Amino acid sequence: MPKEPSSFVGVIRLFLRHRLDQLVPDTADTPRALRLLLRIMNRVLRKPEADRGTRLREALLEMGPVYIKLGQLLSTRRDLIPEDVADALALLQDQVPPEPAFDIHTFLQQHLSQPVNTAFDSVEPEAFASASIAQIHGAKLPDQTEVVIKLVRPGIRDRIKQDMVLLHTLARRVTQLIPATKRLQLVQVCLDHEQVLLQELDMRHEAQNQIQLRRNFADSPLLYVPRVYSEFTGESVLVMERVFHPSINALDTFAEAGVDMKVLAHKGVETFFKQVFEHNFFHADMHPGNIQVDISNPADPRYVALDCAIIGSLTPEDQSYLAQNLLAFFNRDYRQVVELHIDSGWVPAATDPDDFESVIKEVCEPIFAKPLAEISFGEFVLTLFQTAARFNMEIQPQLVLLQKTLLYIEGLGRQLYPELDLWETAAPFMETWAAERLGPGAVLSNWLQGGPQFWQHLAELPANNRRLKSDMTRLQASLETQATQLEAIQKKQRYQRTGLWVLALATLALWWW
Repeated sequence: MPKEPSSFVGVIRLFLRHRLDQLVPDTADTPRALRLLLRIMNRVLRKPEADRGTRLREALLEMGPVYIKLGQLLSTRRDLIPEDVADALALLQDQVPPEPAFDIHTFLQQHLSQPVNTAFDSVEPEAFASASIAQIHGAKLPDQTEVVIKLVRPGIRDRIKQDMVLLHTLARRVTQLIPATKRLQLVQVCLDHEQVLLQELDMRHEAQNQIQLRRNFADSPLLYVPRVYSEFTGESVLVMERVFHPSINALDTFAEAGVDMKVLAHKGVETFFKQVFEHNFFHADMHPGNIQVDISNPADPRYVALDCAIIGSLTPEDQSYLAQNLLAFFNRDYRQVVELHIDSGWVPAATDPDDFESVIKEVCEPIFAKPLAEISFGEFVLTLFQTAARFNMEIQPQLVLLQKTLLYIEGLGRQLYPELDLWETAAPFMETWAAERLGPGAVLSNWLQGGPQFWQHLAELPANNRRLKSDMTRLQASLETQATQLEAIQKKQRYQRTGLWVLALATLALWWW
């Protein structure tokens, strides 16, 4: 595995070797000295053969696992980085060699609450899969049930801490040095990256996610989630059921088995919307390596979800606003879209609604002019966010995670069944959701559910009213005191100004005399 740089010198050496200087913007906001340095480097250093996105991807691969993860995160931030760079980073493969000379029995003995021979009948000494954070070994329980052991790579915690200190420092210095990079929010990107890494370091967190996702889809024809063996799971070890199904990319296998690809593609879309709008708990790392397909019944295939380390959810407010936004777009009600963006606080309250509506309509109408089956739903959502950014829409991390997942799902769906019309599946689902959550019945149900709280708050009204009156009295007294003090300050300033004028006139008179 490449040795990742742990110092500024190492980063600079790699920066120059891959000509990453060409990623630095040469704009009026860039300090003059830095612009001069960049131009000198462009003359002195060799001309790169590969495009900038490829060079950045190769540099991250050379730097090691933590930086590969950062590249994967950046590939989802198409609202922040150029399309060509995002496309190149999306190709990053999070595969690294397993730990050399690794004794899994010793490792398990340190992290299990019982002897290894008691917990397992056998454990495969060699990992059959390895990633930047964890590696996976096969094993059998005493009853011969096949399981997998996912364990945190030894020493990875210290490496992550060391690299994150360097990344945070680099992000701050780049932002200070190059004002044009402020909109990239590099410091926040690093914080998000660190949070994801820390979650992936704790197998208990992933186990909880997997258990909840399995519970949400219990006996579902849409998705199967392998069982977690909690009695063997700890901070550094996760033990789960081993499944043997083809990867989502095994198109030839699906064709030979006669899998109904249209059903499979539509099930993927339905699974996504059910996770987001019914469960509010969605698998946010649905790349091909984490998806298998149970094709035991080719006419009714079922997805299998692996690696639940990254899970997304929305606040009830964001979930509601997002759903209403989608419905408004289905109906081309752009005014409703504008009002929802302003009401939700996604764009400033001072935004001109007429101007905002005009721009959204200008962007979206050409898209809707195409047949629905040719419209990319994920790209459409991306276009919406980019348009709203022109009106100072604050970046919503939870929506970016959702957007990334949607792009994954639609991309896989179109790969399986090119004629996939995601809108055809999404629109009825959203309309049903709206009827259940926003219709008269939902309003009445919410009111009835809130009845006990309503009567409690009603009983508290007299006491709250007294407290409010008391607060108002104190506030009034404070305002009167501040008014008196302000009047005294203004009076003193008037005296000072008068004295200055008198002094100036006296000086002028003496000079004239």
